[in-house]
Amino acid sequence: LDMEANAGYSTELLARAVGPTGTVYAQDPAAIIEKFVKDKFDNRAKSPAMKNVVHVIRDFDDPIPPDVSNLDMITFFYAYHDVTYMPVDRAKMNAKMFAALKPGGDLVIADHSAKKGDGISVAHTLHRIEEATLRQEIEAAGFKLVAEGDFLHHPEDPRDDKVFKPAIPVDEFVLKYQKPI
Repeated sequence: LDMEANAGYSTELLARAVGPTGTVYAQDPAAIIEKFVKDKFDNRAKSPAMKNVVHVIRDFDDPIPPDVSNLDMITFFYAYHDVTYMPVDRAKMNAKMFAALKPGGDLVIADHSAKKGDGISVAHTLHRIEEATLRQEIEAAGFKLVAEGDFLHHPEDPRDDKVFKPAIPVDEFVLKYQKPI
């Protein structure tokens, strides 16, 4: 499951990775599609690699169809900060993601780093979230951190500007969680 698939870039990469026998669910709420995505996902969906993708139009509070379970992986790339300023019950969303994963399944989250102490206060203005805040929310749902990547860390980023068209590389974090077995 690719949360907030948007134009489907990461969805297509996942579809290529699982191959023709796998299935990728691409979740988007209707409001995001209408406001930002429009035809972008549909145009990408015409690619042969996207034949095994199911576009799921569901709100963040209930992002997974009831008949979908035992997922191997959920990704949430550069969009968790967005749900913090939307009318979303993040605890409910996180619980739904947890329930949809198979035991041992992975949740991989990447997002833009905010300054220590900022929490979610700059999520809408700077499109950043404090890593500690995200960790706390995800771990409260039962996920266990199993790995973190430092390959997108840029300590030179003062984390005081929007992430779009930055003068210097944006500091970002990547976290891999697992549903306990």
